[in-house]
Amino acid sequence: MPVNYATPSAASLFPVAGVRLGIAAAGIRKTNRHDLTLIELAAGSRVAGVFTQNPFCAAPVQVCQQHLAGHGIRALLINTGIANAGTGEAGLLAARASCSALAALLGLSDRQVLPFSTGVIMEPLPLKRIVSALPNCQSALRGDSQGWLAAAHAIMTTDTVAKVASRQIMIAGKPVTVTGMSKGAGMIKPNMATMLGFVATDAAITQPLLEQMVKEVADVSFNCISVDGDTSTNDSFILIATGAAGNAEIASAARADYAALRDAVAAVAGELAQAIVRDGEGATKFIEIAVDGGLDAAECKAVGYAIAHSPLVKTAFFASDPNLGRILAAIGNAAQACATLADLDVRTVKLWLGDILVAEYGGRAASYHEADGARAMAPSEILVRVDLGRGSAHARLWTCDLSYDYVKINADYRS
Repeated sequence: MPVNYATPSAASLFPVAGVRLGIAAAGIRKTNRHDLTLIELAAGSRVAGVFTQNPFCAAPVQVCQQHLAGHGIRALLINTGIANAGTGEAGLLAARASCSALAALLGLSDRQVLPFSTGVIMEPLPLKRIVSALPNCQSALRGDSQGWLAAAHAIMTTDTVAKVASRQIMIAGKPVTVTGMSKGAGMIKPNMATMLGFVATDAAITQPLLEQMVKEVADVSFNCISVDGDTSTNDSFILIATGAAGNAEIASAARADYAALRDAVAAVAGELAQAIVRDGEGATKFIEIAVDGGLDAAECKAVGYAIAHSPLVKTAFFASDPNLGRILAAIGNAAQACATLADLDVRTVKLWLGDILVAEYGGRAASYHEADGARAMAPSEILVRVDLGRGSAHARLWTCDLSYDYVKINADYRS
């Protein structure tokens, strides 16, 4: 089960005007489960996204990027079970054909549809089954919070719980809603972000600012998580703005209403991102890594990820073993990923577990006792703090431990 996370109830979610969701069972990889999701958007909606940087990016990612260039998006189609990645030209044809079939059903052009897939890589997409299930998705469309909750369940793969979050704020006297869902539990290492995430708002905002906002939000949410250090082929984070709230269109990043909307979107995305880590495959512990005192945020993130990606560190957390020299070694390894850390002076670095000072001046802190470290590593939520002592920049990242069950889940993934 996830570390201190449960799927919110439908009653705690706010529907987004201009967004309807419908699900169906297409039998894509497994029978008797909902594995196809349609998100229908009102005319005039604006859509922006960021995607995986993996060169083996999936066919739907490539098609999404092409279709987003033309704007006017009216529908998103999401399948789980088969990733349609590593499938070559046949995969691209299948992704485009799924867009064409849905466009014909909804009376749209092909380029007004965005496709998304998640699941097993290098397997062909069962196009006929998907096309056959599209009318069922359409007939199931609903714009209430139950629609969001059902869709959050339908996009799951190895997830153990559905991940969905919601906020409401006031902008210029108008109530504005932000609601989103995500899936992810394994192959989690962002660049953009290793997951599928869809966040919608009814706020009115210009297309260029929406494109700016999705990047800013990704950098403080989905780009701050790691489960196993593997960047997937299908990662996509989509931000939708329907404009139905009736607020004056946000047209400047310098305005307070832009900051208010960005903060609300970041809060939803941050909750979803942390839920992915809490539901990490086999995870028993949720770990926040706070890195301060860097020259810039990039080197703080490099240190944070060196810790978060280290299998030696992660297995020590699973065992509650205060073998904390592994963290110091990981901090030193960050210099290989970040050129500005090449001159890192280890004598200025401090390391804490919670409020327990573990290391300073290049070695074990005089006040540190291993029994204190063991107690700090026992809880299901742990804070690791690092001060590099060389600047004022900071970063916050989230990861989990690496357990026996992670190996079991991934060894049996295709069975």
